[in-house]
This record gives sequence, structure tokens and C-alpha cells, in this order.
Amino acid sequence: MSSIDTSLPDEISSSVSDSDGDDGLSKDVIFELLKNRRRREVLAYLLEAEETVTLGELAEQIAAWENDTEVNALSSDQRKRVYVALYQTHLPKMDDAGIVEYDQDRGLISLADNADLLMMYLDTDSHHQDRWDRWYGVCSVAGAAVVAGAFFGVPLLSALPFAAVAGSVVLAFFALSVVHTVRNRRLERSVNGRLSRID
Repeated sequence: MSSIDTSLPDEISSSVSDSDGDDGLSKDVIFELLKNRRRREVLAYLLEAEETVTLGELAEQIAAWENDTEVNALSSDQRKRVYVALYQTHLPKMDDAGIVEYDQDRGLISLADNADLLMMYLDTDSHHQDRWDRWYGVCSVAGAAVVAGAFFGVPLLSALPFAAVAGSVVLAFFALSVVHTVRNRRLERSVNGRLSRID
């Protein structure tokens, strides 16, 4: 078996060592790590697992994804190819960059501090997307129904002044807008915090 080069390219290596002191990574390192599909799959699996995993289970799942099959249908060759590549190449590189914590002796892997810097570049199903359009749609339909009910004399709504009903709908939209704005500001601060750690 030929030996596999587990080192990062020189310019990437120096970027990792330079950034170790300030808890960040350069874009060169980030894109070097993300350009390989298996490393992206490692991140996706660890993000979904949200805990420490074994090298065996990680290799099996990635092999299953690559071969478009179930884990229990994998051949030993399919498992071994992925296992060896992760063990010798991908996980050591990710560990050197502070993306994963890789205990090579025990075969345990978990996400490390710098993992969030790569997650923002991934489009994974595990990330929860804000769907504010749905909230505004629900608010619009409910508001229109309430106003129409008050206008056409629906018993409970017709007992209230029409201005109060319309005002409550406007207030609901205002509250939703405030929550949306606060969430966006928090997200913006979080993203800016991560970006500040990228050289």
C-alpha cells in the first residue's frame, strides 16, 4: 500500500499555525478543507449527531452515502476504503485545523471550536432555516379572517369595536416584525463574530 500524504499544503499549514494563536482560520484553510466531499460529509454527520462518534460508524455512514445504499448493505471493501481515507488523511487534517477533535488511538471524533467557521459555508439539511415568510403568511390570513369576521358580524367579533379588531391585527404584525428584527440582529452578530475569526 502506498503511503498517503496527510499534511496540509505548505501555505495552508502556515496559515493554520499562524491562526492558532487568535482562534481563527484563513479562507485558504477553510476552502482547502471544504473542497473535499468526504470532509464535508464528516461535518454533516457530526452536526447531525451532535455528540462524539466512533470512526467506525462515521466511515460506515459516509460509505453508505457514497454508494447510495444502506449501512447494512455495504461490502467490507466499501467500508475499508472510506475508513482508511478518514483515518490517514481527512480526520488528521481536520484535527490540525481545529475543526474536529480526533482521538486517533480510541477512534473518537467530535466537532471542535473552529467547526462553526465551516458550517456557514455548508448547505445541510440539518441547519434550521428561518421561514419568516410562513409566519407573515399565517399572520396575514388570520388577520384578514378576524377583520372580515368583525366586518360581517361574526358573533364574538362583532361585539368588539371594529377599530379594536383592526388595531389588534396591526399590533400582531408589529410584534412579529419586532421578533423578526431581534432574531436578524442576533444572527448578524453571530455571523460577524465568526467572520472576524477568518483571516
